[in-house]
Formats: sequence, structure tokens, C-alpha cells
Amino acid sequence: MRAVIPAAGFGTRLKPHTFSLPKVLLNVGGKPILGHIIDKLLDEKIEKATFVIGYLGEKIIEYVGKHYPDLKADFVEQDEMLGLGHAIFLASETFDDDEIFIILGDTIFDVELDHVFKKKQTSLGVKEVDDPGRFGVAVCENGKIIKLIEKPKEPVSKLALVGLYYINNSKLLKKCLNELIEKNIRTKDEYQLTDALQLMIEKGENVSTFPVDGWYDCGKPETLLSTNNFLLTQSGTNREPEGVLINHPVFISEKAIVKNSVIGPYTTISSNCVVQDSIIVNSILSPGAKVEKAVLENSIIGTDAVIKGKFQKLNAGDSSEIEFY
Repeated sequence: MRAVIPAAGFGTRLKPHTFSLPKVLLNVGGKPILGHIIDKLLDEKIEKATFVIGYLGEKIIEYVGKHYPDLKADFVEQDEMLGLGHAIFLASETFDDDEIFIILGDTIFDVELDHVFKKKQTSLGVKEVDDPGRFGVAVCENGKIIKLIEKPKEPVSKLALVGLYYINNSKLLKKCLNELIEKNIRTKDEYQLTDALQLMIEKGENVSTFPVDGWYDCGKPETLLSTNNFLLTQSGTNREPEGVLINHPVFISEKAIVKNSVIGPYTTISSNCVVQDSIIVNSILSPGAKVEKAVLENSIIGTDAVIKGKFQKLNAGDSSEIEFY
């Protein structure tokens, strides 16, 4: 089986962090988003992958080559952001078997896929949501999908597609993607994967769903932090440097220096970070960040960033009110 990972987006909602790093390489729970995805794929015995790259794509190539040298990786460049359907169309030149598994590059998932793959039937991951207008949705009858709609204006279904697609018939998908491009079939001015999957259904493909409760989006600062929280509850570290108060769960890299500080809960401190005389809660420090005499909460600190605060000395009389900014 081959995985297909679209990772060409600009990560606009995660600026300024994505000015110098592609979104999929942002650190969460101790490693880049893409690292969590690849590790999960390898756990599922998927050892071939196609990455659709664009903005700062050379950094993705470098990361995969350095950290996953045994992965059989192909890279396809998407020069124009013309939609997910267009990204998969470009990747289709690397399809070499009847099965593919598509996962969005900014999605971390916690779901057992073995039973999905064993059925040998095209199946899409879904989760019931209260705001289906933000997603592609599936309309089902008798356990099968009869209609796929991209970001519906009317509430036709609450089953949102969450970015996991097991395709048993990749040849038919490739044919339908070609049809989208050749006939210039667009929704909201983009080539949508949901439209290609709908064509597959219309051509007789049986498409089912599988539930995905463990689905964690990393597309915005607040969702990146909430995903960090989940990952730390699953696999935080027990490292407790001397003179540091740890409120678990946290991740503290063995290559990080932490002194005289309070860390956590829900804090990631990456490799080569230096933290001293600080309190850091519900935050992510990217590799090489330095924090001194600071109190941080709900924060994301970029690679090699330096944050310095200061301590105050006060002599406050009775009934005083003092505010620091």
C-alpha cells in the first residue's frame, strides 16, 4: 500500500511560524507533525509514500531523507494551490498498486486502521460534527455513501470527512481525477477530492465510512496547542531536571537545558532549548528556543527565538494596586 500525503500548503493561519518552516514540520508533542504521521503509517506497515510538496518543500525532502531513510518516498511538486483533488491528481503518477491511503499533512490521527484495510473496500474516515459547513460531508444509506458534498450550505449530514481516505481502487480514482481536470470540474474554484470520489460512486464504486474519534487538526495555533495536549497525555516524558518543578504531562528533550523553572502541564520543550528562571504552561518551544525570566501560557515559540523577561522588586504599601504590562 502507498500513502499519499498532501503537504504543499502555505500554513497561512500559523504565521509567523510558517514564514521559515512548512506547516507540517512544526513541532508538536516533541516532534514535527509530519513525524507523527509517518510513524503511524510505519506502524501500519505502510512503507511507501508520496509527498505533495510546494512552499519550502525542500525542507520536507530533507527531513524525510534524514529521519526516515528506509521509507520509499516520492515527492511531487504542486506549483499552484488548485485544491486537494489537484494535489492527488499530481500524485497519481506515482500510484503503483491498487491500494492507497490518503492523509492530510496537518492531521494527526489516533485510530486502528487494520480492520479498515482488511475489508478491501474504499472507505472514508468520518466524524460527527456540529458545523458540517466547514467540511466535506458524507450522506449515507444502508452503510454506504450515496453522496459526497463539499462544504454544504444546507445541513444535509453531520458526518464530516476528516482527511483519511482508504482507496481500494486507485485506478478508478486516477480516472476520475483525470476527468475533473479534463472537464475543468471545480467546486469553489478548486478541484476537490470529494468531487472525484463522487464520480467513483457514480461509476459503481462501493464506498463506506469508518469512524474517527481520534482526529487532531494542526491548522491553527489553538488547535496545534490542543493537539500538543493530547499527544503529551499519550507519550510525555518523565524527565525531571534538578531544581525544576514539573507538572505532567510534558515533553522535555534530552538535549534541552532547563533550570530553576516550573514546566507544565501540557508543555513541549524541544531539542537544544534553554529555559531558566521561567514558568511555562500549555506551550510549545521549538528547537533552539531560549526563554529566560518569563511567564508563558498558551504560547508557541519559534525555532531559535529568544524570549527574555525581568523580575520586579516592589515595596508596596497597604491597599496598593499594581498592574504590570
